[in-house]
Amino acid sequence: MESFDEYFNTLWDAAMDEDLRVALKRAVERFRRNRAEAFKIYPWIEEKAEKLRKVKDYSLLHMDELAKEVKDRVEDLHGSCIIAETAEEAVEYITDQVKAGDIVVKAKSMTSEELDLNRHLEEAGCEVYETDLGEFIVQQMGSRPMHILAPAVHVRREKVAKLFSKVMGREFKPDIPTLVTAARDFLREKFIKARVGITGANAIAAETGTVFIIENEGNAKLVTGLPDKHIVIAGLEKIVPTLQDGMLVVEVAMRYANYKSSSYVNLISGPSKTGDIEKQIVYGAHGPREYHVVLLDNHRREMARDPVYRQALRCLRCGGCLYACTIYPLVAGYFGHVYIGGIGAILTRFLAGGIEAAAPMAYTCTLCGRCREFCPMKIDVPEMILKLRGELAERGLTPTRVKEYVEELIGFKTG
Repeated sequence: MESFDEYFNTLWDAAMDEDLRVALKRAVERFRRNRAEAFKIYPWIEEKAEKLRKVKDYSLLHMDELAKEVKDRVEDLHGSCIIAETAEEAVEYITDQVKAGDIVVKAKSMTSEELDLNRHLEEAGCEVYETDLGEFIVQQMGSRPMHILAPAVHVRREKVAKLFSKVMGREFKPDIPTLVTAARDFLREKFIKARVGITGANAIAAETGTVFIIENEGNAKLVTGLPDKHIVIAGLEKIVPTLQDGMLVVEVAMRYANYKSSSYVNLISGPSKTGDIEKQIVYGAHGPREYHVVLLDNHRREMARDPVYRQALRCLRCGGCLYACTIYPLVAGYFGHVYIGGIGAILTRFLAGGIEAAAPMAYTCTLCGRCREFCPMKIDVPEMILKLRGELAERGLTPTRVKEYVEELIGFKTG
């Protein structure tokens, strides 16, 4: 039960952290207010979400043929594409694309967190920089993301000022615009010197092989446009049949993520090219000379075969479920192991640690169902958590044993 010991102690410390409570209170209030405003302007978004659920369900049942279509299209457009069966295969392919001394810039990607990719790249001798502001903050802290979309949601401006003063060698006051400018100036040099850029994908259209990347900061545009080589890493569940389906993902995801409209939507289908001299196509114009797409299985096909767990693969990573959760606002991403919250328990069980790593999370969830209510894909997290608890009970980890353990930890009976 050592993992439970570490997990529950961490949760207790997080719940007692005043800075964490203040930061999360601010973030939750702002998120809920912003999403309500977006829904007033776009009241039809729920109808589009319902349409997208049908698209996602179709795609999950046709995962293999859609993945093959993506591979064919990407390669036809002078890119490279592999379907990696395991995390190890994906990491091996990506690390083969870099060399010691390379500067690697990354846009936000939960799939890269699933692979622990930064560690592997650093072991290969690369300098790795997260370029999303929140990811950059937690990377420099030596910490981990605490939200799918807002990785540094738990860090108050005062702590960011102290961190940047240390990292950049000059004093900063806790003024948010000043801190944003400091990060911009620091990372600008990294973008220009980087040889490799790595991103995830919000969606991939099978008919054209087009990758969709939603962003606000503009860092993904630089990650995908300046280095010589662009590598995309995405789970098989991100594939949808058509370009129109990809745009549907974009519209639903950004509205449920509490934005009226995201600043940028990048559509990428291959390396840069030009045909302006005698119509001869040359690859590697102003943008990347090489383009690589890694489609990751890592037990996603196994999930897709299960009618209960399959629905977790509908997830758009909008993060709305976390702000609706009864537990997350108290402890942030400590209710997680790579993936966060109730749905994170299911994703962890399959994608990031296995059933033992998912066990503490499964019994942290209160089964309140608020996540399901606010989810655009209507993912029934309580149903999946109950199934996972059943699997855990078969292994001898029953609710009674967990209750006894918690009582041992806190020193009194809970009733």
